[in-house]
Amino acid sequence: MDAQGRGRADGIDPADQWVLNPKTGEYELRLGASTPQSSVPGPRRPASQEGGGARRRRNDMAAGETRQMSPVSGGDVPRPRSARRRGGEPETAQGRRASRRPVKKKSKVKKVLAWTAGGTAFVLVAVGTAGYLYLRHLEGNISSTDVGDAGSKGFSKDEAFNLLVIGTDKRTGQGNEGYGDKGSVGHADTDILLHVSKDRTNATALSIPRDLIVNIPDCPTKQPDGSTKVIPGTENVRFNTSLGQDGRDPGCTMRTVEEVTGIHVDHFMMADFNAVKTLSSAVGGVEVCVTHPVNDKESHLKLPAGKSVVQGEQALAFVRTRHSFGNQGDLDRIKVQQQFLGSLMRKMSSSDTLTNPSKLLDLAEAATKALTVDTGIDSIGTLKDMALEMKKVPPKNITFTTVPVIDNPAEKVHATVVVNPSAAPAVFDAIKNDVSFTEVKKKQKAAKDAQAAQLKGSRSAPSDVRVRILNGGAVAGSAQEELSWLQTEKGVLKSENAGNAPAQAKNTTLEYAPDQAPQARELAALMGLSGSALKPGKSVINSQGLPAMTLTLGTDFKGAGVSLTAAQKAPDVDKSTASQVKCAS
Repeated sequence: MDAQGRGRADGIDPADQWVLNPKTGEYELRLGASTPQSSVPGPRRPASQEGGGARRRRNDMAAGETRQMSPVSGGDVPRPRSARRRGGEPETAQGRRASRRPVKKKSKVKKVLAWTAGGTAFVLVAVGTAGYLYLRHLEGNISSTDVGDAGSKGFSKDEAFNLLVIGTDKRTGQGNEGYGDKGSVGHADTDILLHVSKDRTNATALSIPRDLIVNIPDCPTKQPDGSTKVIPGTENVRFNTSLGQDGRDPGCTMRTVEEVTGIHVDHFMMADFNAVKTLSSAVGGVEVCVTHPVNDKESHLKLPAGKSVVQGEQALAFVRTRHSFGNQGDLDRIKVQQQFLGSLMRKMSSSDTLTNPSKLLDLAEAATKALTVDTGIDSIGTLKDMALEMKKVPPKNITFTTVPVIDNPAEKVHATVVVNPSAAPAVFDAIKNDVSFTEVKKKQKAAKDAQAAQLKGSRSAPSDVRVRILNGGAVAGSAQEELSWLQTEKGVLKSENAGNAPAQAKNTTLEYAPDQAPQARELAALMGLSGSALKPGKSVINSQGLPAMTLTLGTDFKGAGVSLTAAQKAPDVDKSTASQVKCAS
C-alpha cells in the first residue's frame, strides 16, 4: 500500500524501497543485504513472498532503470541522472552511493517539510509532522475508539471543527506511580475543548475543570463483542467521572461536554501521563517560567525562579503541580497547563524543530504512541490534514481560557464548582457561532457583507409567508413547537410541519426561491435569523400544492422565539494566547 492506501500492481510497497536515515537525514535505497539498512522501522515483504512483478522491478533496478517515489504525490518519478550508471552497466550498491550528487541541506529540509508542516499544531496533533515513509508504521501506533454518533464521521477541511483533548489520570508506564489516583480506571483529569474557526484565522482552547458539577447523560458504548451497552446517566457529579466510571468511554465525555455547553464535539484525542513525558522529550524540552522558586513535596517539582527548560519526568511534574501555584486548586493548575501548552506549541513551530529530521521522527513516534482517537480520525492521513489546518492559525490568535465557574453553593467547604450562569452562556455562544476571542482580520469579510445584504430589502406581511418546517437536528418536537409559535404569536398562518429532515444539520437554514426573498427577509426578522442562515435556492410544493420556503431547524435551534442571530463579539474573559510568555505564580 502507498501513502494513500492504494495497492501496487507490482506488489512492492514504495516505503520498502526508500527510507530516511534519522542519523543523517538522508534517504537511502534499500534493495538487499549489500545495501546499508536504515534504522527506521517499517514493514518489509520477505523475499520468498515476492511476486513476479517484484522480481521484474528488482531486475530493472539492477539494469540501472531505478525509479524513486515522490513523497508528495505518492507516484513514481525518474531518479536523477547522476544516480544512473553511464553505459547501462549493472552497478553495485557502493557505486550508486558514490555516484550520487551531494544533497544540499535546503533540499533535505524541503523533503521533510513536505510531511511535517503541521509542526505548529496543538500538542496532541503532533502526528501531523510524520514523515512520508513512516506512514504505515505510525498507523499501527494509534489506538482508536468507536464513539458512535457522539462525534462526526469524518474530517472536513472546509468547516470549523471542535476537538476534545482528554488527559487521563490512569497510571500506565514506568515512573507514573506517584501521579493521579491509585487504582484509577482513567478519569477525565485534564480536558480542553479546542475550537478551530472555519476561516482558520483563530482558535479557542476552552479548559473544563475536572471538579465541575454536571449531569452526565445516558451513554451508548461499544463493547468488545460488537454490541452496544447503554450506561445510565447520573446527575450532580464531577465532570471527570464522565470517563472511566462505570465503563464510560470518551464518547460519554463528548456527550457530557455537549450537555454542559451546547457545543457539538466532532472528535476526541486522549492520552495519559506518558504523553507529556515523551512529547516534551521529543522536542528537546519545553521552556516554562515561575515567579518564585518551587520545591513541591507532592509532585517533587524543583525549579528556580525565572525561566527553566523541562522535559520528561520534570515536565509531567510541572503540569501536575497545584500546591505551589495560586490558591493551590485545580483552576490555578489549569492556568499552568495552558502556559505549558502554549510554550510547547512555540517550540514545535521553531526552526530548531521543523528543520531537524531526527527530532521530527522522534516527535511522530512519541505522539502516535501516546494517542487514542475516535475512528473518524484514526488514520495518519486524516491526522496530518487536521494538523495542517490547525497550522494555518497564527499562535497570537489561539486563545486559552476556562469555562466560567463559581463555587458550588451547595457546599459549606468548597471542593467543587458549577457553571457560572451569567458568564458562561456568552462564552459557549461565541464558540458555537465561530466568534474569535482575539482581534483578527477576517478572510471572509466580502462573504459576510454579502450575507448581511440578503437581509436588506422589502419584506412581506407575516400572513403572506409560506413555509415548510423540518427538524434537522433540534430536540424532538421542535418543528411542531416552532410551527405553533409562528402561527399563534406571529401570524404566519401559511406554515406547516413537514417532519424530519433527510439529514442532520448543525445550523438552522431557510431556503427560498428568488421571488420569495421578501418572505425570507420577514421570517428571518421574526425568528432572529442571521444572513448566513438564508440560502437562495428553490421553492418546494407544500401540502396545498403551492410553492413554499423550507425552514430546517439545526442543532443550534434553542427553542421557539429564541433569536438565532450569532454573536458578533466574544465576551471579555480571563485568557491568554499561545504567543504570550507568562510566568506561573
